[in-house]
Amino acid sequence: MTAEEMWKKSGLTGKYDAWSFGDDADLLANLVKDGIKTATCSAYCFYEMENEALPEPGGYNIILDAGDQAVCITRTAKVYVTPFSQVTADHAYREGEGDRSLAYWRDVHKKFFTEELEAAGMEFSEDIKLVCEEFDLVYRA
Repeated sequence: MTAEEMWKKSGLTGKYDAWSFGDDADLLANLVKDGIKTATCSAYCFYEMENEALPEPGGYNIILDAGDQAVCITRTAKVYVTPFSQVTADHAYREGEGDRSLAYWRDVHKKFFTEELEAAGMEFSEDIKLVCEEFDLVYRA
């Protein structure tokens, strides 16, 4: 189903954003749908480059799979900016990936952000600022 169809079916009102995760969209969307993944992060520099506002608590997000089909709806609970090197074990656990450890999170995300930044002509550093977002699952098909 499309994002618009899911939004109408959910009975929720207001605005929403619809997006998919940048790496393995299907796996990560299913982790959210199953209530395992309750956090995510992105590089702050991309918000600056695109002059895009940061997510705000209370905002709704329709999570899409790799085929742009709606999987579930989340509501942002908390947003904060922190350096990569300061991401906590709690945040890593909430991201729900792998063994949910901070070591696993750092390894996977260092590779991910290195590739993303290189594609934009930038270099990875453990000092890069990340936008960390925590969310609640509010609807699933």
